[in-house]
Amino acid sequence: MSPRRIVTSALASLALALASAGAVTLSAGPAAANPCGFYETASDAYYNHCTSDGSHIVIEIDDWGPNSEQCVGPGVTWIGSSSDIDGAWYTGRTC
Repeated sequence: MSPRRIVTSALASLALALASAGAVTLSAGPAAANPCGFYETASDAYYNHCTSDGSHIVIEIDDWGPNSEQCVGPGVTWIGSSSDIDGAWYTGRTC
């Protein structure tokens, strides 16, 4: 392969990588506002079930005592005060 082709190929690869990185950076902004799964604010705890199939799932909630379970639908569900909830996760079951 000629040096000119090597340089042209390398520049094209770099341009593609930079374009891909820019796309990831741009799409990461809105998703960070309501991330999938458990997240909390200064006062509240939420679970965001990110799905496009309309499914309802069972989550387990670590609420400082015996853990509890809750059925959640698509989107954001308030699960309690952030001072009362230590985490939540998908159990692998639907409801």
